[in-house]
Amino acid sequence: MIIFDLICAEGQHRFEGWFGSSQDYAEQLDRGLLDCPVCGSKNIAKAAMAPNVGRKGNQKLATPKPTGDTSEIQTVKPVTNEMAVPADYKEMIGKLVEAQEKMLASSEWVGDKFADRARDIHYGDADRKSIHGTASQQEVADLVEEGIPALPLPLPVLPPKAKN
Repeated sequence: MIIFDLICAEGQHRFEGWFGSSQDYAEQLDRGLLDCPVCGSKNIAKAAMAPNVGRKGNQKLATPKPTGDTSEIQTVKPVTNEMAVPADYKEMIGKLVEAQEKMLASSEWVGDKFADRARDIHYGDADRKSIHGTASQQEVADLVEEGIPALPLPLPVLPPKAKN
């Protein structure tokens, strides 16, 4: 899992995006699946961010030299750019993962045939059932224009064949 800081061009709103890889980010951006959670803009780009590089395992932390004065003993802490994730946030993401897994368990993966299969189901040419897959931004726009409901999943999904 990789986390990118993203920004929308319209409102300069910064937000976080979680992706399976850099390629997943690029594909979702190309397909128009990314939008700003604040204003809905589809004009999204990666925001400048500091790399999360950990300290080498063989490095020692600098310790202050003793001055003889023990009135102010300082504890040396490692410097890191990692943020502590609040427990309630972890719990919320966990519940979101569980909910999506339940939805996908009763849904059929149709890959890049999503738009065609959604139309078939909508117009009664196929049995009514839940499906999930991939679609371009234009395909989704066409579905919406035809009155066919289609929503993005809250979290990225790997195709069944790509899973270990």
